[in-house]
Amino acid sequence: MFKKCLLAGLFLIAAAFSSISSLAAPLVEHVFIISFDGGGGAPGVIERHPQMPVFKQMVTEGASTWSAHTIFPSITLPSHTSMLTGVAPAKHKILWNKWELDKGVVTVPTVFSLAKEQGLSTAMFVGKEKFRHLQLPGSVDTFVWPQPSADAKAVAAAVSGQVTKLKPSLCFIHFADPDSAGHKYGWGSPEQTAALVDCDAALKMVRDAIQAAGIESSSVVILTADHGGHDKGHGSAEAVDMHIPWVAWGKGVKPGTTLIVPITTYDTAATALWLLGIPIPANWDGKPAKEAFSFQ
Repeated sequence: MFKKCLLAGLFLIAAAFSSISSLAAPLVEHVFIISFDGGGGAPGVIERHPQMPVFKQMVTEGASTWSAHTIFPSITLPSHTSMLTGVAPAKHKILWNKWELDKGVVTVPTVFSLAKEQGLSTAMFVGKEKFRHLQLPGSVDTFVWPQPSADAKAVAAAVSGQVTKLKPSLCFIHFADPDSAGHKYGWGSPEQTAALVDCDAALKMVRDAIQAAGIESSSVVILTADHGGHDKGHGSAEAVDMHIPWVAWGKGVKPGTTLIVPITTYDTAATALWLLGIPIPANWDGKPAKEAFSFQ
């Protein structure tokens, strides 16, 4: 009996060490994913924009592509769900595009739930209520949807007010302004241009907050979008709706790199997990964008 118990104990210890060894050492301590809702296009409205100095500086200092792809349908909630779950809509099943309380939360793991399993801190600062569908119970330590205003500067102000205290391991930030202006005035309109300028100012606020928190040197920031648009809408499979920017900036990023390997929005989730040393689920569609980084 003692021998059997001893063998069983050794097996459990070996299994525990095997589980521990499957966790890679983190490459960075903090990952910030910042989404410019509606900021894609062919070519991207951000790419040809003359008044976005912060975004463009991060492109120059980082690794980027203007022709990453979102998913179809190219609409906000399904796209962001893929961005933050690492899988296509056929797997995550979120095909609607507004907050619907009766539909509950996503039924597949998110980057936040997987990060929490490893004891990491998580945060979401968003411009639309519909992101509550991605808030699995216990997965997001801090969820902020600013009220009464949830424009980019209000979201960035919320980040600035809390990031020094929180220093989250994984943080998602969402700027809704380009999408709102695109639907109201049209993609590429002067009003949407002004919305992008506001987002760049909000991006500076976030950058300043990360620096003030003393975590810039141990962070990677990913800038991207959920879709582009045309006229006053989006959702098609055309490039103008499907193409999105994807920029990595920060620790270990190869500066001035134009990314050649195709990137799809669900690769964002896989890249975040890889950077944080979290195992990527085998059934995920997303793969880490390792081309952007100098890590071996």
